[in-house]
Amino acid sequence: MAIDQRQAVMKPQTHRKWAWALRLVAAGIMLQTLIFKFSAAPESVYIFSVVGMEPWGRIFVGVLELIASVLILIPRTTAYGSLIGIGVMTGAVFMHLTRLGIVVQNDSGKLFAMAVIVLAACLTLTFWHRASISGLRNRE
Repeated sequence: MAIDQRQAVMKPQTHRKWAWALRLVAAGIMLQTLIFKFSAAPESVYIFSVVGMEPWGRIFVGVLELIASVLILIPRTTAYGSLIGIGVMTGAVFMHLTRLGIVVQNDSGKLFAMAVIVLAACLTLTFWHRASISGLRNRE
């Protein structure tokens, strides 16, 4: 049974709603974690100490997450923010898989899961907004 191509394409209104949902999820998670990074919460200090990046890495990653979040929430710059988010979350997932472990200080894997969710949201947003990235525009 063939699917009609018109049914397979997401309506613009539906696409906008999903894009905003992904923006809010990605930015919301990153902004929520900033409190811990910028206040030097023991959990954050522990994580960045284990990976050998305390305190400079904690502050740097926090600044990158803040910039990414703001850019993601501005429709014209969503693609750029999500690219930064991809970089930061790829690093977070990599550190979880190589140095930290999926479960960090008995968190049941919540930090790892949040990093994967933000990474997936940012990958999707980048794909959907790829036409707005300067180097990827069609040259006519």
